[in-house]
Amino acid sequence: MIIDPRYNELADGLAGFSTELKRGERVLIDAFDVPDAMVIALVRAVRRRGAHPLVQLHRARITRELTLGAEEAQFAPHAQVELARMQKMDAYIALRGSDNIFEASDVPAEKVQLISRLMKPVLDHRVGKTKWVVLRWPTPAMAQQAAMSTEAFEDFYFRVCTLDYGRMAPGMKALADLMRRTDRVHIKGPGTDLQFSIKGIGAKECGGQRNIPDGEVFSCPVKDSVEGVIQYNAPTVYLGSSFDNIRLVFKRGRIVEATANNTKRLNEILDSDAGARFIGEFAIGFNPHILEPMRDILFDEKIAGSFHFTPGQAYGDCGNGNKSQVHWDMVCIQRPEYGGGEIWFDGKLIRKDGLFVPKSLQKLNPDYLLSRKK
Repeated sequence: MIIDPRYNELADGLAGFSTELKRGERVLIDAFDVPDAMVIALVRAVRRRGAHPLVQLHRARITRELTLGAEEAQFAPHAQVELARMQKMDAYIALRGSDNIFEASDVPAEKVQLISRLMKPVLDHRVGKTKWVVLRWPTPAMAQQAAMSTEAFEDFYFRVCTLDYGRMAPGMKALADLMRRTDRVHIKGPGTDLQFSIKGIGAKECGGQRNIPDGEVFSCPVKDSVEGVIQYNAPTVYLGSSFDNIRLVFKRGRIVEATANNTKRLNEILDSDAGARFIGEFAIGFNPHILEPMRDILFDEKIAGSFHFTPGQAYGDCGNGNKSQVHWDMVCIQRPEYGGGEIWFDGKLIRKDGLFVPKSLQKLNPDYLLSRKK
């Protein structure tokens, strides 16, 4: 089979830089509505490193049909089988493509919550015990979301996904070190006045080894420390439903008021369990190629000049212990064209209108990341 050389370049990056596969390791390739040629490129890239590929193919319409009729008696044994398989894996690579991002929009919330609850041990093992990377696959539907032609979006996708992520390393390290030393965070912007502590939580750099595209450093608020209000300005899709203009109000860490264009569905999701109304992640995004939201979280959470503040499950590393079946990365962009904004650490201005201020962090600004100078 003749394979697009861009597929081979991406596959080599996923098997090499992202998961660093070693000889004899086992990797599960989860392919959701992805062309066979890309799956074959991945299988070959894995084998070139002496690792062993296992492939699982998914189709969105079939998954929807299974979910519509989901019962515990059906999915409980399925979850046990999936967990047993994941426990045999050293690594996990998932590519997700779909011509309709709203394919699951008419699936009842209780069915989605049932499956999420039963499959959570599989997710927890994959996140905590394997080397993993996940990414979307470019489709005409994604191009439409991004208001681009299919060809232009594909060019954008491969440019972003094969970025030299190593160039981010010095700036990411400086930001993560600063976050590890920080207690109080204050975020200001249109409709936003939010304060919380990240003392003792830690921070983690994300530069192409978990998500593609990438470009963020994340931490997490002390669970009960969040106070104030946040107005998100990036649209989002979660569990097949679309949301705009989400506004959350916090008291002692808990979301006490939540509104959006779809307030009823928003609160249904936040009422999934007790942890869904607490925050499980605070992250700052800085990918210089990604500037506009497209209702795809793997892209939107990395937008240059953005941050995300995530209701639900906290990560095991750099987490606050919050547990939930929800992990919803909601994004706020602070560049001037989106109204601007500021991030302060312990009374010091860290980022203004999307650009980092301290000299040690300026290597994360677009001018540096896109320049040819090393």
